Amino acid sequence: MLMSTDPAHGDDRLPGAFELGARVRAGETTAAAVLDAHLARIAARNPELNALTVVFADRARALADAVDRRVAAGEDPGPLAGVPISVKENIDLSWSATTEGWRGQADAVPARDATVVERMLAAGAIVVGRGNMPDFGMRWDTDNDLFGRTLNPWNRRRTTFGSSGGDAVSVATGMSAIGLGNDFGGSIRLPASALGICGLRPSAGRVPRARVREQPVALTLQRFSVNGLLARSVADLDGALRLVAGWDVGDPVSADLPALHAYAGPKRVAVTRDPLGGGVDPDVGAGVDRAAAALRAAGWQIEQIEPPFIDEAAVLWRRLACTDMLWSLDPATLPEPLGRAATRFLRDSTAAAQPYRTAADYGRAWARRAVIEAAWRGFQQEFPLVLGPVFTGAIPEPEFDLGGPDEADAALRGLRLVVTVNFLGLPAVAVPTGVGGDGMPTAVQLIGPAHGETAALAAARDVEAALGRVSPPVPARSRAARSRR
Repeated sequence: MLMSTDPAHGDDRLPGAFELGARVRAGETTAAAVLDAHLARIAARNPELNALTVVFADRARALADAVDRRVAAGEDPGPLAGVPISVKENIDLSWSATTEGWRGQADAVPARDATVVERMLAAGAIVVGRGNMPDFGMRWDTDNDLFGRTLNPWNRRRTTFGSSGGDAVSVATGMSAIGLGNDFGGSIRLPASALGICGLRPSAGRVPRARVREQPVALTLQRFSVNGLLARSVADLDGALRLVAGWDVGDPVSADLPALHAYAGPKRVAVTRDPLGGGVDPDVGAGVDRAAAALRAAGWQIEQIEPPFIDEAAVLWRRLACTDMLWSLDPATLPEPLGRAATRFLRDSTAAAQPYRTAADYGRAWARRAVIEAAWRGFQQEFPLVLGPVFTGAIPEPEFDLGGPDEADAALRGLRLVVTVNFLGLPAVAVPTGVGGDGMPTAVQLIGPAHGETAALAAARDVEAALGRVSPPVPARSRAARSRR
């Protein structure tokens, strides 16, 4: 069987990505059968949820057949043999437009695959579809004028967050086994938290982001944004990271870092339940408490202590990001206008952020970053792991990030710990902690030191082992359809 019923949540519990790959390689099932199961799930769920903007059914079937022929011939197609994955709309595929959720790039088909895609394909994975996102990944909500809104299967009146919302929904509902996304300001960890799955934002330089050609790349994109992963388990995050990590000649930000080994460092965790004392939703706070208790039981030393400079880091992240967005997305230079919601977001966020107006102020902000990074390095010498919420509030309604400068400020307050991670280029894993009283998943993030992905993954694995996994509910019509099969 490719799936079994999970009575606790009513959804089909799909095997892990690497488990599926192992079964295909062993001849216990076929890549064609694995793909058919995922395509059936796409047909059942995607029309209502709008997670995948395009589905490559024919291409995927041809690739699955090729994997099965290789297995039959005694060859090894790789650890993800025949495993369907989704790829965000801003990661290059040589056969599909890199739209970035914007009408102006609806026909922008690149000549080459992104390095992370090449590495997943080399491991045997099959790209089954494209994950939806907001225009250029700017918003914390997944909606655009080109493809429309992605809905949250837990509750359609709650956001999926963004910007990797399409891939998060695809993974959570079994349309793909792994999602390739990226994280500039929480764009992997936030959707993972809203969908009850796991998300990894690697360190800056660990995973290639994009090949640089003649097009200028904003400094904040170089320093704050990384390609990362969405999966239904920490083990799948860990395995996929080892496939996509490594130096890339085309990405000057990528680094030749030490190999990823099992974490053997100090097991000390700083817990910030309510960063800066701004208030935390009871369900979110209870999730942090459960995660801390799970780590303590697994042998980690826990201390309630707040890392330095969270507020200043968040403010600097926003001011720098908005400064760069204003010049890189200048309407006077774009061949097509931004979408309506993206235009509002850019206007309101920049009004609230007070972008830098002089090169001197912009330069001083980057200089200040070095001071904050040094303080965090010292802090993480004593506490290698930081445990805290992803979003401090309950999962909000769609368009929570629109409305004006006040709404933009409120969104940032709930996300200060998230964007501090981006500001400093740190690795972080989002992992579920259960289901809250409102029926929505709860989650925490575990923040490692620079290039310390294995520390964050080790702690996340202990939280997952203690608290288990969650799955979105299946609509009654979908359960009825399965019962007739």
